[in-house]
Amino acid sequence: MLHAFYGKLLRVDLTGRTHQEESIPPETLKRYLGGKGLGTYLLLKNVPQGVDPLGAGNKIIFTVGPATGTVMPGSSRHGLYSKSPQTGGYAESYAGGKVAPKIKATGYDAIILEGRSEKPVFLEISDQRVKFHQAGDLWGKETYITEDIVKERVGVPGAQAVVIGPAGENLVRLACVENNYWRSSGRGGLGAVFGSKNLKAVVFHGAQKPACADEKMLKSFVKNLIANSKDLPGVVNYKKYGTPQMVALLNSAKAFPTRYWSKGVLDGWEKISGEALINNFEVKPKTCPGCFMACGDLTTVKSGPRAGLTIEGPEYETIYAFGGLCCIDRMEDIIYLNDLCDRYGMDTISAGNLVALAMEARARGVNPDFPAYGDTEGAARLLGDIAFRKGPGAVLSDGIVQASRILNLEEAAIHVKGMEPPGYDPRVLKGVGLGYATSARGACHLRATFYKPELAGMISPSVVEGKAALYIEFEDRLTIFNTLINCVFYRDLLQWDELQTIIKALTGWYYSVEELRRMANEIITMTHDFNLREGLDRASDNLPKRMYREKLPETGASLTQEEMDYMLRDYYSIRGWM
Repeated sequence: MLHAFYGKLLRVDLTGRTHQEESIPPETLKRYLGGKGLGTYLLLKNVPQGVDPLGAGNKIIFTVGPATGTVMPGSSRHGLYSKSPQTGGYAESYAGGKVAPKIKATGYDAIILEGRSEKPVFLEISDQRVKFHQAGDLWGKETYITEDIVKERVGVPGAQAVVIGPAGENLVRLACVENNYWRSSGRGGLGAVFGSKNLKAVVFHGAQKPACADEKMLKSFVKNLIANSKDLPGVVNYKKYGTPQMVALLNSAKAFPTRYWSKGVLDGWEKISGEALINNFEVKPKTCPGCFMACGDLTTVKSGPRAGLTIEGPEYETIYAFGGLCCIDRMEDIIYLNDLCDRYGMDTISAGNLVALAMEARARGVNPDFPAYGDTEGAARLLGDIAFRKGPGAVLSDGIVQASRILNLEEAAIHVKGMEPPGYDPRVLKGVGLGYATSARGACHLRATFYKPELAGMISPSVVEGKAALYIEFEDRLTIFNTLINCVFYRDLLQWDELQTIIKALTGWYYSVEELRRMANEIITMTHDFNLREGLDRASDNLPKRMYREKLPETGASLTQEEMDYMLRDYYSIRGWM
């Protein structure tokens, strides 16, 4: 008997408006678990080599994990997998909120969406039916109102939805998929894949729940985890400040990317810090179901022209992208730009980077129609132009590779594989740089959250010896997180022993630590193989030359190609990719 899984996937053909159930062999689930392992396996198996990311042959794959829908804290997360229209390679993205338990309740471990609807539709998927709803009147609507309407039309209490906005409809390559207004499957351009299929939303509901192998063991583990963790300083700080606490830390480390990657400190950063947020705005902790971390902030602007504006956030990455890169030092302005991105359905990291590239273009005299550094209203107009592919923003809508080529700014553009990095400068945090280079989905900090050991003093940020081995230790463990699927902010609370216990309680399967490491390595290798198959070879595992050429002015911090090559050789050797 399977525990924690159903052993079923649902395949939906948008072209023919048909669907069918398929079995997932128990040996496949035991080999890869759920989440990232299952999603990556299905992606390699179902997406043909060379497929157009925005063509009917690409797939959208939803997965949940064995922890989803259980009492395990941090498990209210779902995964999305596809071929990325942003990079042309492997795409994975995860979102919290209330959607994941409802996907689990449909009775499927994975859902594959394929083909292309002739007209705009939204899907209703439950344990009772798959229904195609017309969505022509929803085309063009922003995400918040779309979410409200599709849930109202389905009419099932507690149903949850994922939706796209105008950016996804217009095939903007940084478009994301939104849920619960402010939660985003943000990276890789998955919203554009939805739009290419004329798919506006998917609504999930159901009443299924797989059996847990040892409910008593799981509940006992969770009880002890909460008791031993809820008062730890890291947990308390997440609840009080959320991710904006990182603003002070990164500026202190002089690794806060500023003025489009030309500096490591923003003058006046204190005005956009975690302290500024809780002191000057109405901030209430907000949590995903069953989570005691409560890292989300429901923030309301209390005064001024933006009074009353409420969002969940802003997260650190949004503050860095619009605050640091664009030199905007008013928190209410960053909240405003965050809100626009959520309404349009655009990834704030990529959007902030592209707006900052446009600001740099103006500073260099390339295009006077772009906004200047610090111009909030100009940034807001540009975001709308990107989302609707019009005016000065149209050149940015196909992503940074195409935009920098057209603007003749290829030497200035900062990206890996076509994806812009998050807010940690690799010239200071060299292990983070290794992570940017090797991440299959493009520049990414979440595959290992390696800023943590570097900033916490577990290893010197400036050394390269031994860096790859420690990076892989973190990446392997967090890969198992993403098979469960469990939030990576629990990384300090769940080491290998705890992961063994969780998996045993959920599934009944015992894995040694070495077996879990081998599983993680196989999954990561599959993501690498997908990229190799799509033409992203080892040369794509690198940083832009500007990162090696320019030193940070505050400290002279630098990263050389030789240092990166050293870390890459170690990484490839340990992974067995040599």
